[in-house]
Amino acid sequence: MPIPPPPVLQVLPALGQGGVERGTVEIARSLVEAGGRAVVASAGGPMVAELEAAGARHVVLPLDRKSPSALVANAGALARLAREEGVAIIHARSRFPAWSALMAARRAGVHFVTTYHGSYNEGFPGKRFYNSVMARGERVIAISEHIAALVRERHGVPAERLRVIPRGVDPVRFDPAAVEAARVEGLRRGWGLPEGRPVLLLPARLTRWKGQAVLLRAVALLEEPRPVVVFAGDAQGREAYRAELEALAVESGVVLRLAGAVADMPAALALADVVVHASTDAEAFGRTVIEAQAMGRPVIASDLGAPRETVEEGVTGWRVAPGDPAALARAISHALAQPAAARVAMGEAARAAVLARYTTRAMQEATLALYREVAG
Repeated sequence: MPIPPPPVLQVLPALGQGGVERGTVEIARSLVEAGGRAVVASAGGPMVAELEAAGARHVVLPLDRKSPSALVANAGALARLAREEGVAIIHARSRFPAWSALMAARRAGVHFVTTYHGSYNEGFPGKRFYNSVMARGERVIAISEHIAALVRERHGVPAERLRVIPRGVDPVRFDPAAVEAARVEGLRRGWGLPEGRPVLLLPARLTRWKGQAVLLRAVALLEEPRPVVVFAGDAQGREAYRAELEALAVESGVVLRLAGAVADMPAALALADVVVHASTDAEAFGRTVIEAQAMGRPVIASDLGAPRETVEEGVTGWRVAPGDPAALARAISHALAQPAAARVAMGEAARAAVLARYTTRAMQEATLALYREVAG
């Protein structure tokens, strides 16, 4: 019988709807399923219910506050929590609360693990030091080879402390055979999509570096009848940017649907003729790319960051120069001109690649193995 994993306390600012939060819940679930104990500390959020339903314990702490007093107070609270819960490892997933987690691990005499989730900027003096807490774990998890290279370059983390554990997708939920036509048609009607027009889907929150404006300018370069563009993502308060996108679509003559946060992403991806990743900054991983590939959809991705690892040019999708509407327009035309059989074959190759390398189960198993290694 497998040895249960050690008790783990994961620390992050809040349990919102992002990739960090999703990974936290997935690892907590795997700890419980393997017979271990999972504790998560955060300021709360919409994913707390899912976390607790998985059998993990959630403890509310003001880990979303950024002040010296909050750092010190949270360090004390986390140290007490670690002792009370008998945890063996504190796993930090975000920079500011990671400083509290590091202090707590030292006070409680437990192991410290980090996940380096992003290409953190270093735009002002001292920022590299601030970021360095994410490289101070006894093991540092990088979510892609792109991030691993950055961690080695910036922080000199040696190979024995660095582990690449990519994010994963649930191939059961994201399975084209499991998505009923009624779900897809429900979205099509709800979004008011015109019949007979290809659909380009860009799944990402509305923020400038995700490249929504680049896609609109690319589609404006295409001949009529142009594809319909759907942006699936929350504005998160960026109403000025949302209004800018709407104005650009009208000015360019592009049919745009702003779908907001979409609960049924498998159906949204199944509806798309092409899924576009248009980020202008390097993506640390880009989970939406592998979700689209798991659904067997053709993907066009920006040629920088982790999509260089997940999108094999001409085999599982296409890559284009970031921030270049003309290049993106050419790629869209090429993708839409592919015979149906060629697009099906690419979708099958993309799903096979995801099943081989990028599943949630693979991420969970690799992380539990790391916990066991650290705890001895």
